[in-house]
Amino acid sequence: MKKRIFRSLCFTAFGVFAACAALFFFVLYDYFGEVQQNRLQMQTELAAHALTREGKNYFEGLPRTAYRMTWIAPDGKVLFDDRFAAEKMDDHGDREEIKTALAVGEGESSRYSPTLMERYLYCAKRLPDGSVLRLSLAHSTVPALLLGLLPYLAVIAVVTFIFSLFLASRLTERAVAPLNELDLDDPLANDGCDELAPLLHRLDSQQRQIKGQQEKLAQKQKEFETVTENMSEGIVLLNKKGCILSINKAALRLLDTEPSCVGRHFSEVARGPQISALLANGEAALRDEKRIELPAGTFGLHLSPVVSGEELLGSVLLLLDVTEKEKAEQLRREFTANVSHELKTPLQTIAGAAELLAKGIVKEEDRKDFYLRIFEEARRMSRLVEDILRLAHLDEGANDMKREATDLLALAKEMAQALEQEAAEAQVSVSVSGERAVVLGVPQLLRSILFNLCDNAVKYNRRGGKVTVIVHDEEKSCTLIVADTGIGIPPQHRERIFERFYRVDKSRSKELGGTGLGLSIVKHAARAHNAVIDLKSTEGGGTTVRVVFPK
Repeated sequence: MKKRIFRSLCFTAFGVFAACAALFFFVLYDYFGEVQQNRLQMQTELAAHALTREGKNYFEGLPRTAYRMTWIAPDGKVLFDDRFAAEKMDDHGDREEIKTALAVGEGESSRYSPTLMERYLYCAKRLPDGSVLRLSLAHSTVPALLLGLLPYLAVIAVVTFIFSLFLASRLTERAVAPLNELDLDDPLANDGCDELAPLLHRLDSQQRQIKGQQEKLAQKQKEFETVTENMSEGIVLLNKKGCILSINKAALRLLDTEPSCVGRHFSEVARGPQISALLANGEAALRDEKRIELPAGTFGLHLSPVVSGEELLGSVLLLLDVTEKEKAEQLRREFTANVSHELKTPLQTIAGAAELLAKGIVKEEDRKDFYLRIFEEARRMSRLVEDILRLAHLDEGANDMKREATDLLALAKEMAQALEQEAAEAQVSVSVSGERAVVLGVPQLLRSILFNLCDNAVKYNRRGGKVTVIVHDEEKSCTLIVADTGIGIPPQHRERIFERFYRVDKSRSKELGGTGLGLSIVKHAARAHNAVIDLKSTEGGGTTVRVVFPK
């Protein structure tokens, strides 16, 4: 803007100078032309008067001046000329000024000479004897005059141009200064000229409008970030080319990437044919869902395009960690299969024995064994159903079960007494020691924890082995320790022994009457009390299970 004002002022000043110079030149040209014409008339009058009085003697000794003097006879013959020989000159009777002078007494004319680039003024006067005296004067033409004045005009033009530059620069600075000094943050506080008042009011109105919009956008942005940053699901915003515009913390964690990935193509962050197919559908404005395997686990990807009218603006990618869901689904399938298998085996045994008894095939002395087998299998199936129901109850949270202060040491002694006969048959000694430790919990579940841990310690022990139960009361927790000198657990099985129906030695477990749900019940019961289980085992060297209950 400053340059445009500066150029405009310079051009204006120079244009005004050129216009004034041209006007002045033509006015002066016409003025001096009239002055020369008047002087020519005066000189003609004087010369005619002198010639009439003195005759031809007037021309003798006459000095040469700027005026050319010619004396013409009434018939057009040149009698005298102070520039050329009269006898060599042609007839002048046809000249305009001569004809006019002969007719009316005086005549004037002007003629242009292209070769000399001059215009000649002529003035003729008829004398009393009928002859005509003519005087002529050279009058420069406009081009000739311009050529003569060109050096002076050039000097004046240069001076004018320099002055124009200086004046334009000063005026530009003064004109732009109020704009440069404007306080755009508070337009109405400016003391500018009146011409800027409408602009300042418009700026103030627009600023208030923009500020309101910015506050709304900031609020929406904050709400969006608050929601997305606290989501467990990953959200990635992509443009129409598949580049990342925004990504929340959950997505960064699930994709195992850094915030610097913003601006990069999504295929650079997560690779694979399924990702490429997903992004291709996104660029085609199609919804799509994929399930992919990444180092962090199994993820469900849901792509939704964002369309405005018929134009694709981008897409929203939702990442769901379905690793636990997949694992839970797998456990559910395994649990269903195991339950079916565990229930099918005793039912087949019962059905087979009952069929043999019904058909009378069994001898009388063997009937007692068959009845005993039916009873044992029925009791085993009953225990299995009870354990399954107990697990189902624990999965629901066991919130309906009443909690009360329970002494773990007294409960441990009670369980040791209950297993006394079983331990004696297995030739395993059970000892309980420690101090009184009160836990606010569900007595039934605490009994299940102690019973299953002690029962397994007895069943999977050696002849002459030991089971040691220790209870500690600490400042913020109560600790229950069940240690045995049994066969131990191989390393490859330690992480899975708390799964439902998982057995290290399936044949021995079934032989000992186990359902495969004891340790799973221990895990769920401990979780209901926010307790932590720690297992340490040495193959052939026994197992120690530590359960820490927070007070």
